Amino acid sequence: MSWKWIESYIVLVQVEESFVDHSYHRKRIGLNHNAFHAKSRDHVNYLNDQLESMGIEILYKDKYPFGGGKRHYALYVEDPNPIKVEVVAPTHLKISITVLN
Repeated sequence: MSWKWIESYIVLVQVEESFVDHSYHRKRIGLNHNAFHAKSRDHVNYLNDQLESMGIEILYKDKYPFGGGKRHYALYVEDPNPIKVEVVAPTHLKISITVLN
């Protein structure tokens, strides 16, 4: 399965048979998940609809689109290996940080 958008290209492939016995879980040491920026909330919703129509399970569906918190508009799925993939909409919140000496 692959996606191309502007200059980004993502490919997810099934693991080769010779590596199947090497177990992976995102909660173990190593990669937890990949996160990507969507261009808008509508883009996140479009991806959600497309993935659901393909039979892909949406993680945190009961909290969608706020599975990452009430100010974090995102979609979460797992690839076949299962690595979690997050697609997050841009935020319009302005954050300022003050450094105290």
